[in-house]
Amino acid sequence: MPAKILIVTGDAAESLEVLYPYQRLLEEGYEVHIAAPSRKTLRFVVHDFEPGYDTYTEKPGYTWPADLAFSDVDPGEYAALVIPGGRAPEYLRNDAELRKILKAFFDSDKPVAQICHGPLLTAAIDGLRGRRVTSYPALEPDMQAADARFQDTEVVIDGTLVSSRAWPDHPSWMREFLKVLRTKAPAS
Repeated sequence: MPAKILIVTGDAAESLEVLYPYQRLLEEGYEVHIAAPSRKTLRFVVHDFEPGYDTYTEKPGYTWPADLAFSDVDPGEYAALVIPGGRAPEYLRNDAELRKILKAFFDSDKPVAQICHGPLLTAAIDGLRGRRVTSYPALEPDMQAADARFQDTEVVIDGTLVSSRAWPDHPSWMREFLKVLRTKAPAS
């Protein structure tokens, strides 16, 4: 049986940051499940970078079904975790069930890929203390407050934690995460 990967997300997640790793990991031979606060159809968004704007813009994105609710997740069944960005992490970090899931992955030193605003979740469980990370650049103060060493670069690997800034960095992010997965959690 293929190794299983868990993606944790919710409404207002960035479409590309959920669907790119989802499809890339399936292509690699992993079984991939998406978990959310409840089992429902999620509504993602598209964050784009447009001339003349001081920050990204947001538009409606794809819808996608969550395979299971956070309360149904057994972290022991999964070899690795993916944490997409978008606005979802801003409210998901308050979800006690999700914090239990995240803690289980970090306590077991399983591979974790996080991108964009996703590190807000790992910061909420004190999972970044003393680690090197990147995130969406506007989160640098949040990363420093979490006692992480922020680096504004495409991808940062710190042990089994692989972080990236945003969807334009996908090729580097997934390439490095797959290197960790092939060592720690091969597809089969």
